[in-house]
Amino acid sequence: METSKPERAGITSRWAVLALLALGVLISFVDRTSISSTLADAGFVDHFALTDIDRGWINAAFFWSYGLFQVPMGWVADRYGVKWPYAISFALWCIATALMGVVTALASLVVMRLLIGMAEAIVIPASYRWIRNNFDERQNGLAVGLLAMGNKFGPALGAPIAAWMIVTYSWKLMFIATGLVGLLWLAPWLLLVRNDLPSRADLSLANRRARTVTFGSILSSPVVWGGMITNFCYGYFTFYCMTWMPAYLVEQRGLSITRSGLFTFFSFAGIAIVAAIAGWAADRIIARGKNPITVRKAFTIAGFVGGCTVLLGAYAPTLQLALFWNVLSLSLLGLVTANNLVLSRLTLIPKQAIGLVTGVQQLATSLAGGVAASLSGWLLHVSGTYNLPMMVILGFLIIGAMATMILYRPEWAPKVTEAQGSLRQA
Repeated sequence: METSKPERAGITSRWAVLALLALGVLISFVDRTSISSTLADAGFVDHFALTDIDRGWINAAFFWSYGLFQVPMGWVADRYGVKWPYAISFALWCIATALMGVVTALASLVVMRLLIGMAEAIVIPASYRWIRNNFDERQNGLAVGLLAMGNKFGPALGAPIAAWMIVTYSWKLMFIATGLVGLLWLAPWLLLVRNDLPSRADLSLANRRARTVTFGSILSSPVVWGGMITNFCYGYFTFYCMTWMPAYLVEQRGLSITRSGLFTFFSFAGIAIVAAIAGWAADRIIARGKNPITVRKAFTIAGFVGGCTVLLGAYAPTLQLALFWNVLSLSLLGLVTANNLVLSRLTLIPKQAIGLVTGVQQLATSLAGGVAASLSGWLLHVSGTYNLPMMVILGFLIIGAMATMILYRPEWAPKVTEAQGSLRQA
């Protein structure tokens, strides 16, 4: 059947908004990870007289507030829509990023990082809320894969851009520029995205829908806990790479800050591309009639196993081999990205609880960021080498594969209460 012009316009608009969401995620990751290149800059370290433990805590500050606000922001997305909560939060974190370029004390720097974490907590719950409302199971893998490209190309682009600006200008100008340029995103967002701020009647209906899946049901679901475990294990590796890879390449492998940014780009570009391809491939297999849960679990387990090659990079005898395994291991983890997120936040989760469940699981992801940043700094301090932090990554990847295999079962998903059954599909 031929698609009508209004339907084609709707499809075009839907993908355009998805592209904006992916770009918004990219900008958020540029702003949160630009600190990593700065922490590898001797001038910045000397300016604030930082130890390795200090650097770990600065990296971790973002993740503590980011994690704390995940569940509240998921609740906001479920009840108040996506457009305006996202726009307000976006403006706040861009301004806080720019202000990092003018602070003069370590405490002020930490406060700005906390503000960025709080504001960026809206990004993922709101994005999944929007995808669930506009795409179906046969498109979810590609949609989530494209969204995930944003959070991988963010650090992929942010690392070399930040490194170049630090070397060419200064770390202060880098923060100011990345924060203010990001604000340009708001114009197309406000123009293209439909206003979904609910009326009083709509808000009342949304509250009734949300109550059909209780918070107790969410917290008692093995599927939700499986998602928290897999997202923690996945996040631990990726956030280690975001926060410590530039310093590892400079301090243990002898690269310049500029070259370390380039190879960080290759690693995150690799995981972004693999994520989109793996999501699309799973969609195609599912469209041919295969079980969605089985297909996406297979991709996820394969990705966790492939990521274990990170340890080969840690013990590689040459720089070339170390760089090869670093890039390949993170790229192979892209098999996990979209398929795990579709399983843990869309396929196995009731529609009316997407934002809240995503917020709960993002809490685990945020915790992974804080733990990876601070624990890796401590392990580096006590061992004097990056090999020990990478061995810890291997352990978490194995746990992620096991959790995927055991806990993702449809009968263990959060339950919709019978009393509100008429609202299940609303």
